Amino acid sequence: MKVLFGGLTQAHETLISAAVKPLGYEALPLPTPDNEALRIGKEFCNKGQCNPTYYTVGNLLKFLFKKREEGLEVEREFVFVTAGSCGPCRFGMYEAEYRRALKEAGFPDFKVVTFEQARALTDEQEGPLRFDRRFFLSVIKAVFLGDLINDLYYKVKPYELKEGATDLWKERALGLLAEALERGSSVLKALRRVKRELSAVRVNYFTPKPKVKITGEFFAQTTEGDGNYRLAAWLIEEGAEPVVEPVATWIDYLVFVRQLSVKERAFKDRLKAVKELLALKAFGLYLRSLYELYRRALGGKPDPLKSQKKLARYAEPYYDPRIAGGEGHMEVGKHVYAVKHKLAHLVVSVKPFGCMPSTQSDGVQAKVVEDLKGSLFVSVETTGDAEANAKSRVLMKLYEAKELAREEYERAKRELNLTDRRIEEASKRLARADLSLPRRYAATAANALLLV
Repeated sequence: MKVLFGGLTQAHETLISAAVKPLGYEALPLPTPDNEALRIGKEFCNKGQCNPTYYTVGNLLKFLFKKREEGLEVEREFVFVTAGSCGPCRFGMYEAEYRRALKEAGFPDFKVVTFEQARALTDEQEGPLRFDRRFFLSVIKAVFLGDLINDLYYKVKPYELKEGATDLWKERALGLLAEALERGSSVLKALRRVKRELSAVRVNYFTPKPKVKITGEFFAQTTEGDGNYRLAAWLIEEGAEPVVEPVATWIDYLVFVRQLSVKERAFKDRLKAVKELLALKAFGLYLRSLYELYRRALGGKPDPLKSQKKLARYAEPYYDPRIAGGEGHMEVGKHVYAVKHKLAHLVVSVKPFGCMPSTQSDGVQAKVVEDLKGSLFVSVETTGDAEANAKSRVLMKLYEAKELAREEYERAKRELNLTDRRIEEASKRLARADLSLPRRYAATAANALLLV
């Protein structure tokens, strides 16, 4: 029986498929959800669901329809695995929507297997498939590697000198890492080779471009398809450098909120709470150490994981970290973090139309912008059929972000007393994509001047 899954990026899904193969699972990622999947989802799901539900349910049905037309007995050959509820929002009801839609579409006996995200971090879960620690640690390793490859890709792609060179590197990198995961060979050795191959990509880091932080509802900020109008790729076309959020941040967040929950109920059984807190802290330390180990194997060029304590502290004046649902306080926290730590010139929060948890955080973002003095922020809702309107909203702010990036670059030139001629000469010897840049300014081009 083949295991179907989906909802992440191509890099994540390629590596997850490879990571679980040695455990005896043949995992097949579904194609990236598109607007045809949205249409099918709306046809077979209840009315009033959010876009992630429509996209994910419709994407599964679209795949099953195609396989049924090919003559396969899909109810016997496939099982779909998905995460459980992510909090008190409509997407938290999507397991029931899967089962209802599958029945309506003519697949009443198709198996949908769910696991609870928070419990998956520390507890084994039995069922038609065994979700033990070995399974989840294999998936987590693959997710971290996918995060780091995506991070590098978006750092390099906007500055490549030969069109398509970064895409070829990414394809090769995923192949090397997938092979290491399948064979059980050294991932660190594969990462070092990935870094060496990145050095062959030629870039011009001295072109000032605005950095645009993409945040928002988990599905909408993560998908690479119609669910967010292919936002990251479009930003590159418009002359910007997108900053995507690693899935590792979400995993780290689940550990953090589980710790908050344990502390809240510690008065009932103090000894049990202390034991669980110690286990969670040890697990959280393991996760962050693993991510940092992989990051350093790539020369430290990818961004480190954000501190969950800082995210909560930055968000707390505006949004209580104990409020559950969707990304919780992180949408606010990431906005403040990006500005305070000079990670971006513009923050774009993308979410499905009418997303309740994201709407809550949007309600305080105006105050955040006012307090940060100079922050550029835009919230974009996606419906699947309003691409021009959503992108026009981003373009208005993107123009201001480009001006900020250019001003920052010129200011850095003055502060460092650099001439255009000296920069041009340096650009020829500093054209390797694997260079790790200092982090004093927001703009990559301004930071590149520090190497001159």
